[in-house]
Amino acid sequence: MATTVAIIGAGPGGLVAARWLAAQGFEPHLFEQAPALGGQWTGLDGTSGVWPGLYTNTSRVLTAFSELPHTGDQTFLAAGDIRHYLNRYAQTFGLVDRIRLFSRVFRLSRGARGWTVETESGAEMFDRVVVASGRFQTPALPTVPGLESFAGSEGVTSTFHYRGAERYRRKRVLVGGCAVSALEIAAELAQGGADAVMVTQRRQRYVLPKFAAGVPSDHRIFTRYGVLADEQLPRSAVDRQLRDIVTDAGGSPEQYGAPRPDPSLFAAGVTLSQHYLPLVAEGRIGIRPWLTSVSGRDVTFGDGSTTPFDGIVFGTGFALDLPFLDDDIRATVALDTVHIDADRYTFHPDLPGLAFVGMWDQSGGYFVPLELQARWIAYVWGGVIPPLDPAAQRASIDAYRARRGLSQKTRMNIAAIAFARAAGCEPDLDSWPDLRRALLFGPLAPSCFRLDGPDALPGAAETFARDAAAFGAIMSNAFTAREQEQWELLRERS
Repeated sequence: MATTVAIIGAGPGGLVAARWLAAQGFEPHLFEQAPALGGQWTGLDGTSGVWPGLYTNTSRVLTAFSELPHTGDQTFLAAGDIRHYLNRYAQTFGLVDRIRLFSRVFRLSRGARGWTVETESGAEMFDRVVVASGRFQTPALPTVPGLESFAGSEGVTSTFHYRGAERYRRKRVLVGGCAVSALEIAAELAQGGADAVMVTQRRQRYVLPKFAAGVPSDHRIFTRYGVLADEQLPRSAVDRQLRDIVTDAGGSPEQYGAPRPDPSLFAAGVTLSQHYLPLVAEGRIGIRPWLTSVSGRDVTFGDGSTTPFDGIVFGTGFALDLPFLDDDIRATVALDTVHIDADRYTFHPDLPGLAFVGMWDQSGGYFVPLELQARWIAYVWGGVIPPLDPAAQRASIDAYRARRGLSQKTRMNIAAIAFARAAGCEPDLDSWPDLRRALLFGPLAPSCFRLDGPDALPGAAETFARDAAAFGAIMSNAFTAREQEQWELLRERS
């Protein structure tokens, strides 16, 4: 009899976990609270933060799983395209009949013989559980004196509940925050007929355009070289290299009339947005320091200025919220609104048979690391790779706990390589000399993780060569001058 696995959530993380667990002979059952699969990509108000006009800020190559490329050649995809892709993925791998829609899990607990999953239909026992319910479902609104008194006609909301610019036509709108959703929505409002759009921010981030010199920016910044550099070079050198990539692609914010960011990209942060800075330069988006108080329609900012608004939209992040975990599990993983204690965001040695998927906060696309994390779980539980060492797991958790209180945002390439190493499928540079440059400085396409290790594919090298060359990358071993300098610096330190 097959080992049963309850998977909580049928978004990208739940679907890819189900596909790889089924491949290892497990019997996955997906519980989805919404009336459709897809998680955030359903676009359903209340369970999704995806608005109708949203396009991905990651390219189609990095917004896909390794066995199912997107159809067509559009570089950045509409939200509906991703929804259709996930439905196609579920159909391709026989997952549709495994999904129970309208099935909200309200309690997960462990017992002597397995795990109990409770829904409105009753309680069921499973041998194992994967929590893939999503990291970005509970907006974190800031505490601002007088915010509850705001009297603008459009009220206060979060980017999670934003559903388009139409309601804000001929209105004055304040957007709070400087992450992706805040800047993308500010740009949509400015282009969608708002009378005035103002962004209030605690600090000025660098802004990287989604597309520069014919290449998607995620192909430039989320590379394997970036992971090796992070591991071996001084932090200041990595900081400088990343800042150079960003400013070479799109300049620095002060050149557009925005405030000057901190010289350190790590201190300032970076956000991908194609249109935001040009709209600032055109005067169609204004920028203010962080708001300090609200009274009626009037908002006062850190520079002492006061401006009336009709609506406020906050894009200030999300709280980590897993309300169905019982007190025992919650205490074991020391869950709070930011952190979860788990070895590489996945396993806890005191909770065998339980795994988490997609519970980290990162910059960059999730599809590639989600698949690698799913493969790691399936390979560990399926015996493809050696069992986990509890002492090593505890050391990993202790290292994570030591960083509590600091920013926990992870770059996509760091997450992907960590999971690839855990799953035993990090590509070996020496085995692929003709792909060396692409594997170092090219995109972390899902195909490159099918070159070596478990489930390597015979045609993966050709697929990866196409993926790396899709946007004009030179497929040769001849590094550019900058790449050669970076590689020599790395080899000196290794």
